[in-house]
Amino acid sequence: MSKTAIIIPARYGSSRLEGKPLIVVEGKTIIQWVYEKAQQAKLADLIIVATDDERIFNTVKSFGGNVEMTSKEHKCGSDRIKEVVMRHPEISFIINLQGDEPLIKPESIDELINHVKNDEKADIATLIRIIDDEMECQNPNLVKCVVDNSGFAMYFSRSKIPFERNSGKAPIYGHLGIYGYKRDALIKMTELPQSSYEMAESLEQLRALQNGLRIKTSVVDFVPVGIDTAQDLEHFKKIISKAV
Repeated sequence: MSKTAIIIPARYGSSRLEGKPLIVVEGKTIIQWVYEKAQQAKLADLIIVATDDERIFNTVKSFGGNVEMTSKEHKCGSDRIKEVVMRHPEISFIINLQGDEPLIKPESIDELINHVKNDEKADIATLIRIIDDEMECQNPNLVKCVVDNSGFAMYFSRSKIPFERNSGKAPIYGHLGIYGYKRDALIKMTELPQSSYEMAESLEQLRALQNGLRIKTSVVDFVPVGIDTAQDLEHFKKIISKAV
């Protein structure tokens, strides 16, 4: 039977915030916060944390989550996800949900699932948001995206795109690092060699575009709270403390 899986790649090592999946905020680890958000999505059949670390494995087990061990040799989350998918022939559609996105909106996950399941032209789906702050536009850590009239990505860049020879004529979109895949698209992308644009920008999604895979985008109206640094963690703690 064809199934849709949310797979959450999680590793312990991080150059900017070591062990972040296991950091506890308001009594729950970051990985548990993310897992519980995934559980709120209505269109997924199963959720799997993919990790190479026994500490993360045991933590997910302790709160009743589904988790699988993967190789320590993977260089990116997509490869880790592919390893899990290859064990499960029943999985036809995959959501790659980062383990450091504890405030992702479940309805946005469902929107990605809808695209990869129901849009025959979409190999991959992802989220973008309009940005109008110039500091964000110039920040190379916030990836930008340009799309065609049907919402398919034309290019992603760490630079501000489009270049505004005439300002205010086109929206500037920032990319959110969550993806939906058709099974064949995920396997194809991970088995292709790195592309020239991917290596130039250090953006894996450019490998997909450069090899003809089509990426459907959806515009959302929220600002993600990814946890990459100690400052991000403190911001998340403030948001959660106000909500509980």
